[in-house]
Amino acid sequence: MNLHVIDAGYFKLDGGAMFGVVPKTLWQKLIPADSNNLCSWMMRCLLIEDGNRLMLVDTGMGDKQDAKFQGFYERHGEGELVKSIQKAGFGADEVTDVIFSHLHFDHCGGGVKWNADRTAFQLTFPNAKYWTHSAHWHLATHPNPREKATFLKDNLMPIVESGQLFFSDKETNPFGSQVQAVYVNGHTEEMTMLKIQHKNQTVVFMADTIPSHAHVPVPYVMGYDVRPLETMQEKENLLQEALEKNYLLFFDHDPVADCCTVAMTEKGIRVQEKGALKDFLSY
Repeated sequence: MNLHVIDAGYFKLDGGAMFGVVPKTLWQKLIPADSNNLCSWMMRCLLIEDGNRLMLVDTGMGDKQDAKFQGFYERHGEGELVKSIQKAGFGADEVTDVIFSHLHFDHCGGGVKWNADRTAFQLTFPNAKYWTHSAHWHLATHPNPREKATFLKDNLMPIVESGQLFFSDKETNPFGSQVQAVYVNGHTEEMTMLKIQHKNQTVVFMADTIPSHAHVPVPYVMGYDVRPLETMQEKENLLQEALEKNYLLFFDHDPVADCCTVAMTEKGIRVQEKGALKDFLSY
């Protein structure tokens, strides 16, 4: 197995929204904000090369929405989904599986693109199965008022219309024996996290349960979460397991660090070391 970090670009979100009830005086020491209180966040995806399967976890927000929509989030950086996959040595047509942690626009938008003459949408990865949890798909296509603005029909309907939509909870070991799906409900209904066995290490794709190293302390929970108390409990359980089993935590939004390890301190479980994924993996 090989793991490749995929850079789908950066965008900006309000710092207060990203840290919920935590005061700015605390979080800005970890993630600085600009004059509009916006922080830069990476849309970091993960490419899993495992035997005859090439599995892409999340796809960023894509570029098919109009300039007004893109302007809300101040897209920046040189990262681009397909180019980053090509840099890793693969083409879009080689991806066998697209695994969505969840269907908020910044995680699934890149899975669908305009066709050449911009008259219709098509799948970015024409030969891939597109995976999500069935209950999460139902939520995304019948959204509650809180999440309605982040579930975009243009990101979803082309997938089901293509016939390439699959539900991971309806299959046994849908991603093989080395990649285990774990479902959590604090951020949104049945979000998918992944435990990936890479040789003698376990890499956990944290999705938006812990989107960055700055969110490791249990009370540091996003204002976007639909069930923040449940997120806190999920984090506590996951961090305790990570401490006991020496997991490597992979972040989808951290602006600087791919991943981290954790250690127990007098303040509780905290970041031990953080950095690039390649520096932690044993090949």
